Amino acid sequence: MSDNNAVDKLKLKRAFSQSSTSYDHVAHLQREVGRELITFMGSLALQGVVIDLGCGTGFLSAEFLAARPDTRQLIALDIALPMLKHAQLKLQEVSSVQYLCADIEQIPLQNQSVAQCISNLAVQWCRFPQPVFADIYRMLKPEGYFVFSTFGASTLQELKAAWAQVDAFSHVNDFYTHTELLAMLTTAGFVDVRMQRRVYSVTYESVVQLMHELKQLGAHNILAGRQRSLTSKSALKKMLSAYATNDLGKIIATFDVILFSAKR
Repeated sequence: MSDNNAVDKLKLKRAFSQSSTSYDHVAHLQREVGRELITFMGSLALQGVVIDLGCGTGFLSAEFLAARPDTRQLIALDIALPMLKHAQLKLQEVSSVQYLCADIEQIPLQNQSVAQCISNLAVQWCRFPQPVFADIYRMLKPEGYFVFSTFGASTLQELKAAWAQVDAFSHVNDFYTHTELLAMLTTAGFVDVRMQRRVYSVTYESVVQLMHELKQLGAHNILAGRQRSLTSKSALKKMLSAYATNDLGKIIATFDVILFSAKR
């Protein structure tokens, strides 16, 4: 991912704040990946404070606590306060959860204060994962684990290909490859890194439906330096025509999902 394609954090915060009420209605893939992440954790020996980075409306936190009811303390962190409020409402019966409105790239916790860090489809919104991984390493206690899911490089490749038929501008976020992420984790100091990759092919009635869902998820047009004037109605129409359809006239969107487990 190039610096020119870095996520604008102000737009990110605004987008996820605005999508907090619609997120749960369309986050089907996010929930499926979250459940897969819980399974991927397996029987890791986890004790102490757990933090859910980019908790959103609290789905992963709830799934984690259901799978590990003996968890004494879980910190739900998100950059968007409205998301945190939804998480708090969802987990209102759970006294072991604390809520922290903060940026993953500026985690306000002390060195070696957390035993386990989990995150579901949030790391891809970081400008630069390398320092984020280093900071998570700093925050984790020795023998602590960082377990997360993120989007890989082929995510939304069909949408990128359709836009490429229109102009040379960047209309869709670029994502890091699993090899790049693995190298970043290793550089940060993590060991015993495990990885699992799965490519989801999701069918939509139309490109408009896909883009509407991305908007409801807060995952639309979050690119630094984007200018609205670059995307005219004629350009959008051309992109819609260029997007490949199947025999039934529907479209496929690829979501390249990578799971990682890394030990401090």
